[in-house]
Amino acid sequence: AGVKLLTEAGHTCYIESKAGVGAGFSDDNYLQAGGKIVYSGEEAYGRADIVLKAVRPTTEEMDWLVPGQVLMGYLYLPAAQPDKIKILLDKKITAVAYEQIQRVDGSLPVLKPLSQIGGQMAAQIVAKLLQNDGGGNGVLLGGVPGVPPAEIVIIGAGVVGENAARAFLGKGAHVTILDRDLNRLQELARFLPSGVVTLVSHPFNIERACGFADAVIGAVMVPGERAPIVLPRAAVQKMRSGSVLLDLSIDEGGCAETSRPTSHGNPTYVAEGVIHCCIPNLPGVVARTATHAFLNAAWPYIQRVASQGVENALTADPDLERGLVTYQGQLRHINPVNYNGGEG
Repeated sequence: AGVKLLTEAGHTCYIESKAGVGAGFSDDNYLQAGGKIVYSGEEAYGRADIVLKAVRPTTEEMDWLVPGQVLMGYLYLPAAQPDKIKILLDKKITAVAYEQIQRVDGSLPVLKPLSQIGGQMAAQIVAKLLQNDGGGNGVLLGGVPGVPPAEIVIIGAGVVGENAARAFLGKGAHVTILDRDLNRLQELARFLPSGVVTLVSHPFNIERACGFADAVIGAVMVPGERAPIVLPRAAVQKMRSGSVLLDLSIDEGGCAETSRPTSHGNPTYVAEGVIHCCIPNLPGVVARTATHAFLNAAWPYIQRVASQGVENALTADPDLERGLVTYQGQLRHINPVNYNGGEG
């Protein structure tokens, strides 16, 4: 749909061959929408004025970027390797991070649908990992009469945390949700089902909750910054052997001291006796749903940049401008704690 809308507006869209296969979109689908198929990623980059990516370019793709290009994607630069940031600056790439496009009320319209998907997926992932064949202690999320349900602790009451809570509650689990914002906890207490426990997030409450949790869900983020470490190793050590830590903040660097990125193919590892699952781009395995949800949210901003030019679009739209992360060789609206100008 996005390709059809762009080509009907007079733009030329180059699509790398087989780029949409995982989401059920064939090259023929793109051709019928008016796109042009190219047979390497390098060619797609080389022909483009605007590069539309799902996630941050790989090291190889960074070399394909053409100086002065516009790059739009879920970039998460505060958690990126310093050399990748340096390439964007050296090539004077105008980079817009979808996850940082932000409205005046603080909401993140393009990140929201992916956060909703990730939160909903949390329950099905944890349910599997708590099974014996998933490495867990054999705990059923909803329990049965005479046997209590699983204890789920969610740290962060934003879009991810709220959707995770709804998903776990739907499966009958007992949910405790923590956040620093008392007003947000009061809001959730009003419209989530009764029985949800809300706690103010601070080290004492986090360690206490870890002590009884069958699974802890990390769902914290600060736009433009690396995710704060809210689960130090000491808190993870409070968790029972065979319990699960699902770090949904891993795209932003992870919110647990013991977290490191895993993959869909190799999703878990054990640290401090706890099963860790820390998969970046978690919605990537529900690609069909994620693609449609993404386009619904991102299309107005893509259209604006394509039709008005990036300079005019950024000037006209403060929400889009807040998503700007590199521009004319300078960092904008981000604080990458691991970047020191590329000097080592």
